[in-house]
Amino acid sequence: MIVQHIDRVEDITPAEFKKNYYNPRKPVIISAGGLSKNWPAYTKWTWDYFKSIVGDKTVGVYNNERAGVNTLVNGADDYISFGEYLTMVEQGPVALRIFLFNIFQHAPQLVEDFTWPDNLSTGFLKKYPMLFVGGAGSVAHMHYDIDLSHIFHTQFLGRKRVLLLENNQAPFIYRMPFTVESAANFVNWHENLDFEQFPALKHARGYTTILNHGDTMFMPAGYWHHMEYLDGGFAMSLRAMDPTLLGKLNGLYHLVGLRGMNNLMIKMAPKWWYYYKRRLARARADKALQELS
Repeated sequence: MIVQHIDRVEDITPAEFKKNYYNPRKPVIISAGGLSKNWPAYTKWTWDYFKSIVGDKTVGVYNNERAGVNTLVNGADDYISFGEYLTMVEQGPVALRIFLFNIFQHAPQLVEDFTWPDNLSTGFLKKYPMLFVGGAGSVAHMHYDIDLSHIFHTQFLGRKRVLLLENNQAPFIYRMPFTVESAANFVNWHENLDFEQFPALKHARGYTTILNHGDTMFMPAGYWHHMEYLDGGFAMSLRAMDPTLLGKLNGLYHLVGLRGMNNLMIKMAPKWWYYYKRRLARARADKALQELS
């Protein structure tokens, strides 16, 4: 792959952010000093604190295995209490993660611990800040968010390696039809990728960084992302709807039409659908390679 580091800024004005990143849809890292360090959450949010307020809540956990023939979209691998899971992460390593956990529904006081960056974007979904938690070694496999929101993703505790690709790189990373997933495996991508099985990956263009405590990553709508937890840690995502009508309609189609079609086919013809998606992903990648030559 052709990979460059994500721009990193200590601080940025709203005008600079919109001109250089928001409008051109380019990712950027705003370091802790530029945004999150003044939030109470920066020091207040710890494993013990979360256990004390929502440790009894049941959560779905996900392992590192890729989706199988009969796996529906967002189907959890197990359900345990949040407190039990956090203890496992602390004692780690444990390759289990939680995503899209709306902890704020259970503990609404947590919204007082951070400030929405309304000066950087409009359209924030303020009822849906989401928590993402992972043990050391857990992986969020390559995908893009199905609702096509802009994401402000702030890391708390631990470190996380991130790989981002613009949505137009889909053919080169073997995007499967009616999904937001890649057929290729990106685990340990920085050390090795299977170019023999997936030759188009050599031509994919992406961005990378390692997120540390307090870093906020702006990830524009539709960006592919693959995340590997180097340490046990957690992050919060603040989501903002695309300001354009076309963006909103595309997000609605993804949520209702695309996901619904994929889940329907998994139920009706799981094995055929599983292999058909991968054949078509490969055919589209081969076509993209031919167009380059």
